[in-house]
Amino acid sequence: MIPLPDHPDSGAGPATRRTFLGRSLCGVGPLALGSLLPPAAAAPAGDGARWSGVVGEPHLPQRCKRIIFLCMAGGPSHLETFDHKPKLAEMDGQPMPESVTEGQQIAQLQGRSLKCMGPQHPFRRWGASGQRISEILPHTGSIADDICIVRSMHTEQINHDPAHTFMNTGSGIPGRPSMGSWLLYGLGSECQDLPGFVVMTSVGGGQSQPIAARQWHSGFLPGQFQGVRFRSSGDPVLYIGNPDGVSREQQGEVVDAVARFNRLGQGRFGDPELETRIRQYEMAFRMQMSVPELTDLSAEPQHVLDLYGAKPGDGSFASNCLLARRLAERGVRFIQLYHRGWDHHGGVKKGTEYTAGLVDRASAALVADLKQRGMLDDTLVVWGGEFGRTPMAQGDGRDHHIKGFSMWMAGGGVRGGITHGSTDELGYNVESDGVHVHDLHATILHLFGIDHRRLTYPFQGRDFRLTDVHGKVVNAVLS
Repeated sequence: MIPLPDHPDSGAGPATRRTFLGRSLCGVGPLALGSLLPPAAAAPAGDGARWSGVVGEPHLPQRCKRIIFLCMAGGPSHLETFDHKPKLAEMDGQPMPESVTEGQQIAQLQGRSLKCMGPQHPFRRWGASGQRISEILPHTGSIADDICIVRSMHTEQINHDPAHTFMNTGSGIPGRPSMGSWLLYGLGSECQDLPGFVVMTSVGGGQSQPIAARQWHSGFLPGQFQGVRFRSSGDPVLYIGNPDGVSREQQGEVVDAVARFNRLGQGRFGDPELETRIRQYEMAFRMQMSVPELTDLSAEPQHVLDLYGAKPGDGSFASNCLLARRLAERGVRFIQLYHRGWDHHGGVKKGTEYTAGLVDRASAALVADLKQRGMLDDTLVVWGGEFGRTPMAQGDGRDHHIKGFSMWMAGGGVRGGITHGSTDELGYNVESDGVHVHDLHATILHLFGIDHRRLTYPFQGRDFRLTDVHGKVVNAVLS
């Protein structure tokens, strides 16, 4: 036993060799950590102050302040929604040309006879811009002049989970920070009483592929930048209310006491996750007031509920879209809505029509509502899945497809009423103005005033970024 001097946060008396070595190294750990982390990330706030981001002054003119990402989980068929292909209709039932598919990565159709499957729904032109959109999306058609349709998306992962991971983090390898985490790290949030990164999910219309919580994880960034999932029905956050017999004042005293203990540990060990713990306890306490007010839709006029097709508390995509607008009004930086229902390996005709019916009205209503409130100019709305579907039939459905698919964007510095890029006449390969997922990420960061090459974080010996070593801004879609 080695006698040690009294320590202000420990009892006096002898300590083991292990304790002595641990305490003597406490000063080394923070120094080493400080050499690895950016100064702003290494330095704890200590007082629960709002995180304002490492970017400071934006690198570029900032076009938007917040983003609502409408994730159509499962892979919507571009051929039934946004990519009109008359030639594919002509070739319905005929063999797919080998020159198109030879050597290409295919998911479940590998080794099978490949036959063309024509579009299952008619398209028409919408708005003054005359954009071609499927008739199963009439409400989206009504905002054709406000949206930019990108028909030349392509990605690298052909199965759902890694494709979601790639779309969210820029890597198919789990453990990298998500888009929302990068934005929070870079810019912080304008909201003090709600998380800066909120996720909600809904389901219906097709196979409901699971969505793992790692899709909104902070990865190797400090945990305070992780997304928070709100449940779509019931209490949005578990244990949002105090236990019976515990007042708000008593709960506040507990939070303060826990924060004091954690700050003692922070000063002693220099662990940045202790600062995350302090912040999250304080945020949870504030959310006990802010979340019930957020989710109380009684103040929303009936015409607004009707616009979205929302029934409060039903857990639908429509209700989530209305909550997304309310979150945006309160300064939440990144809002991500998943609708799990677009995986149509069979029954693609009825399946796409039904799923579109669950999301079409609310997606368009969100854009229209933001616009009439004067918020669309600085709110970016993105709609799309993790990949598209094959022009080849899988029975009466379509397989996964990564070589070309469609998404749309609106607001936040994006040009409305235009179509960018194209696929070939069968909807298989990108033919012009391809947009890779890294390019999408670079463009999103650009709209927030961030040069994607300059938002980095040191990890395992190199500087990482959302776009890795890739990505270019798609200037043609910017207003």
